[in-house]
Order: sequence, then structure tokens, then C-alpha cells
Amino acid sequence: MGYKKSQIKILNKMNKNLITLLLIVLSFNSYSQITFERGYIIQNTGNKKTCLIKNIDWRDNPTEIKYKLLETDKVKTVKLNNIIEFGIDNYSKYIRTTIDIDRSPEDLNNISENRNPNFNKETLFLKVLVEGKASLYEYTDSNLNRYFFRLNNLPIKQLIYKSFRTSDNGIRKNEDYKQQLINNLECSDISLDKIKTLVYKQKKLINIFVNYNQCTNSNFINFKEETKRGLFNLSVRLGLNSSSLSLQKNGSTLENRDFNNKLGMRVSVEAEFILPFNKNKWGIIIEPTYQYYKSKKDVEVSYLSGGRLFSSVDYKSIEVPVGIRYYLFLKNKSKLFINASLIFDLSLNSTVEFNREDGSTINLLEINTGNNLAFGFGYNYNKYSLELRAQTPRVVLGNYISWSSSYKTLSIIVGYNIF
Repeated sequence: MGYKKSQIKILNKMNKNLITLLLIVLSFNSYSQITFERGYIIQNTGNKKTCLIKNIDWRDNPTEIKYKLLETDKVKTVKLNNIIEFGIDNYSKYIRTTIDIDRSPEDLNNISENRNPNFNKETLFLKVLVEGKASLYEYTDSNLNRYFFRLNNLPIKQLIYKSFRTSDNGIRKNEDYKQQLINNLECSDISLDKIKTLVYKQKKLINIFVNYNQCTNSNFINFKEETKRGLFNLSVRLGLNSSSLSLQKNGSTLENRDFNNKLGMRVSVEAEFILPFNKNKWGIIIEPTYQYYKSKKDVEVSYLSGGRLFSSVDYKSIEVPVGIRYYLFLKNKSKLFINASLIFDLSLNSTVEFNREDGSTINLLEINTGNNLAFGFGYNYNKYSLELRAQTPRVVLGNYISWSSSYKTLSIIVGYNIF
């Protein structure tokens, strides 16, 4: 069904607002509060310095880091070729090493026709995942993800995994990493079937290396266990909406209405999925919400012989905002956040009605809503949150091309995190 020009303008404005909001959030991430955490660097001379390191929870393995010796010092930048190791206490560790690495692409358009890895010698920072008798390392660069291992003090080697194209244009996998593990991680607790079904993923590989170190009674550190954090939050939320609705009909002013601001309750459950990079600052949110809006208005109409035309709106719906959230961490379990959401609205037997004084109905319109955007800013302390959220105008009479409508809402929301 087509939209009126006024409705198209609203939709275009929503798209522009979404793009603007995303740019603001991304730039906010770049210029937000810098967190320096206690750690260390080891220089090429072997000299170890305790310092404060800017912890940005690197998604890709870094080529340089920023640090300062004291809180009041100026920030210094040190590049890969000037240090052999750095770490953040109880969080992460990286080592510099010169190794053979295969950078063969995995995307279908660029897959190699050669089954064997194409090794090149490079000097890189490797992220330590498990450190012990058997150690596991990770290297990530954009879409490239490679794992390496070392047994005892032997040289570090890549665990070989590569996709390749066959002569009949099929896609196969070189999974030599399984044979490498069979040859090197001999232990009664690690069965042949366990390795044969092992996928080339961080969590699965960590489990195998932890299993081996436990089996051989060797001391080890699982850095992912050290930094394990909840990546899922579920909250119940109560709020107060301040909403208004305006209606305009083409070619007639009789039924044009500006319904007053009304207060109404909103009840929701929010699921939040924290993204496992950039130090848990980003999240994906989905928040099914029940909301309602009721209002009445009467206007004296001359052709009704001094009678009055009564209008009423009864609007109930389930809103489903889906969006992104960015956190700015403060102290003492507190943090600020901003979020942007696209709202999908499901109206529930909702109508706009026009009646004469005698109760007879002149017009009955079924509410059918469009999507809109919401921008929120809030504060979180431990399990509690407080948010102020504004929505862009929403079309509520989408089934009627002769009508334009604008539903606006400003909300105050209190939340409690169940887990």
C-alpha cells in the first residue's frame, strides 16, 4: 500500500536519524574515556617495566600499544619491534615471535586451489590463550583467524587449517591441525574421536589444551577463564511514557486532531548480548514491550446544530526495539550508556473513533503502525539502570492513504538485571 508524501518524509527522516546516530556512537567510541590498567612490558633488552597500559580489548592483534609509567605521566606509544612481551594483570598477555603463518583466504571468491598452506615468515604479537606445558596462541587480523601451539619449549607452530578449491570446483578443508594434535597431545583423557570431531574454533581448542595440561598434571594459565565475563544480561524494566498523537485528513479539517500528551505505563523484558571485544563496551539489545495510549477529545461542530463531535483513541501494542548499545565505564560498578534501536510495533485491537453526541459512529479507523527509531541515554549501577529514551514520530494509520499521523513518545525507564 502506498504512503502519502508526509509519511515518506517521516520515513526518510528516520533513515537519516539512524545514520547520524550510528556515526555519533562510533565517534563517541573513538573519543570516550581512556582506561589504563596495570600491566607490564618487556623490552628487547629483557628489562621488565611495570606500567599502565591502555586496554582496548583488541579484536585484531595489535602492532603497537599505548602506556604510561605513572597515572600522571604522558602517554607513550611503543611498537612491536621494541618489546618482546606485554600483559595486563589478570586479563591478557601477548608475546612477540617470528613464525611461519599461512594467510590463505577463506572467502569463496578468493579460495586457493592448493591444498597445502602457503607459509610466509612474519614477526607478530600472538595472544596467549593457554600457557603451560602445552600452550595455545591466537592471531586475528580482520577476517583472518589462525591458531598456534607450542609443546614444552619447542618452537611455536601454526595449527594448519585451510579451505581450498578442488579440480571439480568443490570446496574442501585441509584439517591437518587434527593430526598435529594427535601427534603432540598424547593423553589418556583425550580420545582420538574427540580430536577427530574438533572444530577450528577458539573455545574448542582451549578446552583441548586445558584438558591436556590437566591430564599431565602441569601448571597452566587459561587466560580466557581469567577474564571470563557474563556475555548475556536479562532485565525486567518498568517505565512511564509521555505520548501524544496528531491526525490530519486530506481535504478536510473536521476530523483533524491533536490529542493531548498522556502518561502511560510501559512494561518490558530486555535481553542484552554483550559483544566479546572492545572490553565489553558494545551490546545488541532486544526489548519486547507492552505500551498503551488512551485519549479523548470533543469539538463543537456547526453543521451538527451546535452538537459536538467526539473522538477517541485506544492504542495498545507490543513494541520490539532491536538495537545497539555502547557503554562508558565509570568507577564502582557504574557506567553510562547510549543506545539506538529500530522499533517494530505490533498493534493490539487498536482504533481511532469519531462519534456524534448521540453515540452514533461517524468513522472508525483501525490502527496499523509503521516502524520508527528510538534513542536512549542512561546510567547503570550494579544491577540497576535508569534510562531516558526518545522516539522519532511513528505512523499509526498506515492503512489509510488519505490520513497522515504522528505518534510521539518520551520515556523514563527503570530496570533491574535478573542475571
